[in-house]
Amino acid sequence: MQATGSTPETVHFEQTREAERPVGRAIKRGLLNTCPACGSGRLFGRFLKTVHACEACGERLDEHRADDFPPYIVVTIMGHVVLAGFMATEMILPLSNWGHLAIWVPVTILGSLGLMQPVKGGVVGLQWALRMHGFGGHEDAPEDVLPVTDRTA
Repeated sequence: MQATGSTPETVHFEQTREAERPVGRAIKRGLLNTCPACGSGRLFGRFLKTVHACEACGERLDEHRADDFPPYIVVTIMGHVVLAGFMATEMILPLSNWGHLAIWVPVTILGSLGLMQPVKGGVVGLQWALRMHGFGGHEDAPEDVLPVTDRTA
C-alpha cells in the first residue's frame, strides 16, 4: 500500500497522523505557532491569518473555525493579570487614576496583542486534534438528531 516515490517514514507518518492526534501536543504546537500535525511548518501567514496548508506536511489549516473563542480566552487571561496587578500596585504604592491608566492601559493592549496569536494557534491545534470543523475529513453536522414530534396530538 506504499505510494510510488514515498519513503516508509512518510507512509508511517501519514498513518500515525490519521490514527492518533494527541490533544496536548496539538495545543502546544499551536501555542508555538507551528503546524499541529507535524510541529515544523508555520501556522500563520499573517498576524491572525492561518496558512492554506502546512509547507512541511501538507495538512490543510484554513478550514478552522476559531471565531471568537481566542479573544474570549485572551480577555479572561488579561482581565485576571491586570486586575491582580492593579490591586497589588494599589496596596504597595497608591497612585492616582491617571497613574494607573498610564500603567495598565498599555499593559492590557500589549499583553492582549502578544497573547492573541498563540491563543488562536492553541485553539486551532485543539480543533485539529478533536477533528472539528473540517479537520476530520467530514462536514460539520449536529452530533444528535432531534426526534420528530407528532404535532397532531
